[in-house]
Amino acid sequence: MGCPKEFSIKGGMGAALLTQPEKVKAILTSLTQGLSCPVTCKIRVLPELDKTLELVKIIESTGVAAIAVHGRTITERQQHKNRSYVIRAISEVVSIPVIANGGSGEITCYGDFETFRKATGASSVMIARQAEWNCSIFRKNGKLPLDDVIEKYIRYAIEYDSNVWNTKYCIQQMLGSLQESERGKVLLSAQKMEIICDLWNLGDLLKEKKQEIHSKSENLKRLEDRDVELQVALKRRRISDENIHEVDVKFLRSNYGMDDLPKSVLWNWILENDLDKPVYNTEQYEKSFQSVITVNGVKYTNRCLEKNKKNAEQAAALAAVIILGLMKYPKEENQTSEKELDGQDHSHSENNSGVCHNLTNNIPPVR
Repeated sequence: MGCPKEFSIKGGMGAALLTQPEKVKAILTSLTQGLSCPVTCKIRVLPELDKTLELVKIIESTGVAAIAVHGRTITERQQHKNRSYVIRAISEVVSIPVIANGGSGEITCYGDFETFRKATGASSVMIARQAEWNCSIFRKNGKLPLDDVIEKYIRYAIEYDSNVWNTKYCIQQMLGSLQESERGKVLLSAQKMEIICDLWNLGDLLKEKKQEIHSKSENLKRLEDRDVELQVALKRRRISDENIHEVDVKFLRSNYGMDDLPKSVLWNWILENDLDKPVYNTEQYEKSFQSVITVNGVKYTNRCLEKNKKNAEQAAALAAVIILGLMKYPKEENQTSEKELDGQDHSHSENNSGVCHNLTNNIPPVR
């Protein structure tokens, strides 16, 4: 409730609320009762001291944890003297912490914080303009040279890819009257980050960062293209061979012993039924593998990609034994059905042996 800007006042926001104590009470009460975190508020002072004190008592009654006070009225600006005596009067009539604000004009070093705090009787101090001019104001050992602060700021701007307009504005705030200097005038006309960085001998650092960002961007693009190509390849294969029967279940080696590995179970079944040896066709997609197994003239595969060829073959065999009813679908796995994957309806076996394309339908009988 401290913003005195015209757009806020006309919209009934900010400092416009200072003359509407009942609305202030309703807003703050709703917040303090509805939130689990502490609620604080910030105000400007009113022209009349008694009305200001009445307002802060109402604010305190809502349950706020603290109140920040800017010692100027709605119509006053930074060239007007801050009313520290009003902040002191507020500090004396409320029991909650008071945060004194508006003292940037009289705070020029770290020690001035305490002087301002004592003058206002507040529990703490809030500043804005002095921090924008030179954020090292918070150093107990004294402020750093302005050039050092600007250089450090530009380094952060480069590191986090800040845009030229935001960077330029912040440096302008730091320079103040120095904007009329030769370097300041170049800054004012700058429309590119390169020009700003060159003014503080950081052009090479900007080039290095841009190259790093470009390399990362290219790597991300390659990864994205790879994923797209992989999905296209898988889709093309499914379209080109609709007779492949699929499941969507990850092969986890720890779930099986040597005798009940999918390939072992399938091989024993093939021997018992005197069938031809199964044929595995494995394809690699970047660092992932997928295998299709042909058993008795029927193709089976697993939609889950594996990290190596060996696991890919086991995954394909797992698809085959599930669909053939030789092994139950792993219920403990959190699997995604094909219906969820491609929006189509598929059959389900009664023993939950898998959610597969066509399952055992149209699979040639064992000879």
